Amino acid sequence: MDLLYFTLLISTLIFVHELGHFAFAKIFGVKVLTFSIGFGPKVLRIRGKETEYCVALVPLGGFVKMLEETRGPTSILPEDRKRTFESQALWKRVVIVLAGPSMNVLFPVLLYTSVFLEDREFPPPTVGTVIPGKPAAGKFMVGDRILALDGRPVSSFPEVQRLVAARAGVPTRFELTRDDKPLEVTLTPADEVRVVEPRELGIVEHVGRVGFHPSFAAPILGVPRSDSPAYRAGLRTFDRVTSIRGRKIERYMDLVDELAANRGDAVAIAFLRPMRLPHALGGLCDIALLEPQVATLAPSPPPARPGPNENESLREADVLARTGIENADMYVAFAPENSSEWKAGLRDGDRITALDGVPMLLWQSMGEALAAGADRTHTLSWTRAGTPMEGVFQLRKEEWNDDFGQHYERYVFRTTHWLPSAPDVFVPNPRPLSYAVARGFEETARAVRLTVVTLARLFQGRLSLSSVSGPITIYDMAGQAGAKGRTYFVWAMAFISINIGLVNLLPIPVLDGGHLFFLAAEAVKKRPLSLRVREVASLVGMTVLFALMLVAFKNDVERRWDVIVGQLRELFG
Repeated sequence: MDLLYFTLLISTLIFVHELGHFAFAKIFGVKVLTFSIGFGPKVLRIRGKETEYCVALVPLGGFVKMLEETRGPTSILPEDRKRTFESQALWKRVVIVLAGPSMNVLFPVLLYTSVFLEDREFPPPTVGTVIPGKPAAGKFMVGDRILALDGRPVSSFPEVQRLVAARAGVPTRFELTRDDKPLEVTLTPADEVRVVEPRELGIVEHVGRVGFHPSFAAPILGVPRSDSPAYRAGLRTFDRVTSIRGRKIERYMDLVDELAANRGDAVAIAFLRPMRLPHALGGLCDIALLEPQVATLAPSPPPARPGPNENESLREADVLARTGIENADMYVAFAPENSSEWKAGLRDGDRITALDGVPMLLWQSMGEALAAGADRTHTLSWTRAGTPMEGVFQLRKEEWNDDFGQHYERYVFRTTHWLPSAPDVFVPNPRPLSYAVARGFEETARAVRLTVVTLARLFQGRLSLSSVSGPITIYDMAGQAGAKGRTYFVWAMAFISINIGLVNLLPIPVLDGGHLFFLAAEAVKKRPLSLRVREVASLVGMTVLFALMLVAFKNDVERRWDVIVGQLRELFG
């Protein structure tokens, strides 16, 4: 199957490339003698009115052979004298040469568009989580429904994200509804630097962030104290509430609303408790079964009934004080044995309260703080059954080289929490076609930028030649992407197409960029370069291209040497 995927990918991209040359040659009246996909023996040959269409055995290239004056004046019919490539105006020849690489760069727009056409539904423009310390903190509440930004209506959360991303440092007016009442909030999105491609490429983007996202927390309990009403009722940390007094509970905010409105009456709470089964399936994995249970909770009476517009954090504080229940976000679900955190004393079920003396209210915020000081030693504070504890740890550093020989490193906080998102009702994409086309152009532009920067870093020497890849790598990429499904295969085809198109524009004779260089020289000198100069330049270009192919092939073999040796051993015992 890998061979099939590789052949399909390469043949399609070569066809698109040569089709560009062919189409514009025909448009300008140039006589095309041969249109060939592949090299070597012909496996398919169709003779048209004046063009022979061929498919050759080796699908690693192709060509469009046009009528040229170099064939000799006696071999050209009088009526075809004006149909040679050289007889065309300079700008027409530039367009014909440029058409092939341009098709490779534009074709991904169609490919990406076909992928984004599958985006039929999106999360609604509703605030599910507000991150402490961000611009949205204190101004937005969980459950706020955003209607417009600076007067521009929005119908999905991705629309909100894209508009906010483009407004870094710019005051922005949000129109929203809260408890079915209209409201306006003005804030300035923070200007954050997002690393697109680190290390040698060094590509970063400046994007606006306000600090909220659409995911609602599921009703997972955190029970910090053993003397609370929740603990006495039999509720424990990581219990997932399913209903209260028969009312279905799907989000943590629904649980808070239900308990905040309680006047001290005992209520029946149905929940699911994770029951761990270590070394399940013959030791293959650890799993947890959710066991249904029921508890009766008697909250303490409230000092005053909360108003309907009371701040969400105040309602959560009220519920914690009266029931002993809070959000499970900061509770440790798994601290790996012998990890740095485990050696510091952290255990499953502990509640993290602070990092380096700074209170932590959200696991995501803690992750950002750890990333900012990844190589430092940190002090972690937590509670266990209400008892404060503290320890010192350091993130584990992991290093590896990828298939392209590039070095990677990262710092890992191995301890994890457990707070799944609540299910939400998605909204339909109101403009699927225009959305898909716009995203197609965006992704193409992003891939073009990445490829251009990569080529620039290679010429600057900031990127090693060991990162150059050849047909073997493309073969592997095509096979892996094809095995994952159509979307992955189309995505891989689009990225490789852009690479082929831009590499073909390099000013190396025998490539399209080399032909463009000759035409540019002709425009400057007011006459074509001599045949001898072009022949020598083409020979040099072939040498350079052959050397690059050898480097790429060497890199491919080195990266997959173990695989190649293993396959040879299987073949020959």
